[in-house]
Amino acid sequence: MKEPLSHTEDDLFEHYNIVADKGQNPLRIDRFLVDKLPNVSRNKIQLAAKHQLILVNQKVVKQNYKIKAGDTVSFYLPHPKREYELTPQDIPLIIVYEDEHLMVINKPAGMVVHPGHGNRDGTLVNALAYHFSDIFKDKKNLRPGLVHRIDKNTTGLLVVAKEESVQAHLSAQFFHKTTKRSYKALVWGAPEPSQGTVEGYLGRHLKDRLQMQLFDDQTKGKYSLTHYKVIEDLYYVSLIECQLETGRTHQIRAHLRHKGHPLFNDDRYGGDKILKGTTFSKYKSFVKGCFSLLSGQALHAHTLGFIHPISKKEMLFKAELPQNFLNVLDRWRKYIQFHQP
Repeated sequence: MKEPLSHTEDDLFEHYNIVADKGQNPLRIDRFLVDKLPNVSRNKIQLAAKHQLILVNQKVVKQNYKIKAGDTVSFYLPHPKREYELTPQDIPLIIVYEDEHLMVINKPAGMVVHPGHGNRDGTLVNALAYHFSDIFKDKKNLRPGLVHRIDKNTTGLLVVAKEESVQAHLSAQFFHKTTKRSYKALVWGAPEPSQGTVEGYLGRHLKDRLQMQLFDDQTKGKYSLTHYKVIEDLYYVSLIECQLETGRTHQIRAHLRHKGHPLFNDDRYGGDKILKGTTFSKYKSFVKGCFSLLSGQALHAHTLGFIHPISKKEMLFKAELPQNFLNVLDRWRKYIQFHQP
């Protein structure tokens, strides 16, 4: 039985679960997958095996592993299916680093990463298709090699591959949690303790399918883990740093809301309302003025580290907070200086 699994926003893989039939004779896993997935090339299957993206009964196996009856194969491809033709668009990019193999960009707020329903134009992938046009002009059905995503109104660092083998290598690093990622966020209130961990199983909210919710039951979601630390306590809000060990859809947003400290101005998780402070009209006007400076939730992908797939060097990049985020912080510092109870 072949069952495609939905990919999360931060795990750009096409997932399959395949259970070997009871009458299955021993067969090398690469040949087994070629037979079961006729639309997937042998080269992609070999790349997946090389980068430990094939699991049998939840354990990584090599491509010479022989499938037995009843084995459950989990297969991860770093290329989600393409549903429509991609239109290259000349959209400016903030390029932090680029070589012949990959690129690191600093995504602005408001830019959707990947085309989808209602967002087929103006996305990061449209911009990358234009930027990479010289690389891909003689190759058909090739797309910019996204490895991970961040939300539309989240700013900060993303790495993009220019070659299929590089994408597979980077995807494996994200899949096996060997990358280094930190975010900066402005949240309502001051988390207690000031340094800690949020973990649990992240799945779709039971009442609002546009939100994610943290569960104790592993059957209701995927395991997620975020470390946080308060950097600056501004009384009604706090600047925090988050270190990710997993990359699930809306992970930081859902984790901080679960802890009782939604991201400032996060309309999906309730942070666009005044959750801390006074009832005075001047305070309400001040907060609304801060909201107006932001395009969405105050969340920024601050650092990104990985091993370069070709040079094998450790790469670490940093993107400072965008100006509107800095302006909001500055307003809060001044407000607290003169109005702290």
